[in-house]
Amino acid sequence: MYSKSELFLERSLKSIPLASQTFSKSLTQYPRGVSPFFIEKGEGSKVWDLDGNKYIDFVNSLASVTLGYCDKDIDEAVQNQLKNGVTFSLPHALETKLAEKLIDIIPCAEKVRFAKNGTDATSAAVRIARAYTGKEHIAVCGYHGWQDWYIGSTTRDLGVPKAVKDLTHKFEYNNIESLEKIFQKFDLACVIMEPMNIEYPKKDFLEGVKKITNKNKALLVFDETVTGFRYSLGGAQEFFGVIPDMATFGKGMANGYPLSAVVGSDDVMKKVEDIFFSGTFGGETLSLAAANAVIEKYKQCNVINHLDEVGSYLLDKLSDLINDNDLSDVFYVSGHPAWSFLHIKEQENYTTLEIKTFFLQECFKRGILTLGLHNMSFSHTKEDIDRLLEVYLEVLPLIKKYINSKALLENIHGEILKPLFKVR
Repeated sequence: MYSKSELFLERSLKSIPLASQTFSKSLTQYPRGVSPFFIEKGEGSKVWDLDGNKYIDFVNSLASVTLGYCDKDIDEAVQNQLKNGVTFSLPHALETKLAEKLIDIIPCAEKVRFAKNGTDATSAAVRIARAYTGKEHIAVCGYHGWQDWYIGSTTRDLGVPKAVKDLTHKFEYNNIESLEKIFQKFDLACVIMEPMNIEYPKKDFLEGVKKITNKNKALLVFDETVTGFRYSLGGAQEFFGVIPDMATFGKGMANGYPLSAVVGSDDVMKKVEDIFFSGTFGGETLSLAAANAVIEKYKQCNVINHLDEVGSYLLDKLSDLINDNDLSDVFYVSGHPAWSFLHIKEQENYTTLEIKTFFLQECFKRGILTLGLHNMSFSHTKEDIDRLLEVYLEVLPLIKKYINSKALLENIHGEILKPLFKVR
């Protein structure tokens, strides 16, 4: 079923570490022997692997595709710009035009700076905050990329100097006391956090974070790399009504084209003129043209409403499926309709990674590309969701059956996933 993929994996491993540019697309997340490793093409909500297997994709390029693969409106905008050039010796007018659109739709945005990926944007935001406040320590909550200042706070910290690690402090989502304790010990430059990830904020939590941050003369930064262009056109800050000093956007803002942005108040963003945050490809025009077209399509087609509708349908039906089939001791769901999660609970005889390996094995063979989460796109239809639910109705009870009969491991036909680091 995956013979071409496995052969190409062997070839790729000789030239590329893990055969991928990101851990999340590699064999650290896709169990070897039962997974596709390379995608050949995509259209709408579907992708095809090297072996010709077709999947409904619920990963959507790690949430960077919000409209669907090969969206004709976005492709047309990019093709038109391609005729005029990609990167120039001076700024292109698209930089200003797109910045103006972001300022129009994002509550905290008065100035904008572009980059290429989420890590660029979050790292720039932290540097801006340190320059603006004159302080060094920061508090983090969620996932913010691969740079030293963040990844040093995780178990994947090899190669990060201790002096850098000592400046970053983690707090728990929905636990304002954990943040207060950090402020009691350190004078923070900023609090950078995902405004939501696997669970909704408790009443007044985000408001409380903003209050304590402002009280201590630090800056509040929302990492909206994923929540942006999903929860609301203006991001989670608009959705929840809590406005940060700065925010970072990426992923779905250009429907898969490499683009990210740091936005914030005029006063704070002026520091970009003093720090060094500079990149040749920040003004690359194909991605800017794509983002410009994405925003227009969001407005014209009410994309946010569609993501909410299909995502809510999935969450409601999946919750019912789990309850009706007595599966709540193994599975539960959480998250926002546009970005939701199927969680696996630790079992007495099996780890979550052992269970997840079998889960992925069975979903892949049934034509569902997943990592246990649902990154919704405008191309997903109710029929796509119904098919996903059909697969879940086959696979989830099977998992419980094998757990109860202690036969799970003998039914795994590939390598079992190994721990990486907990993102959220």
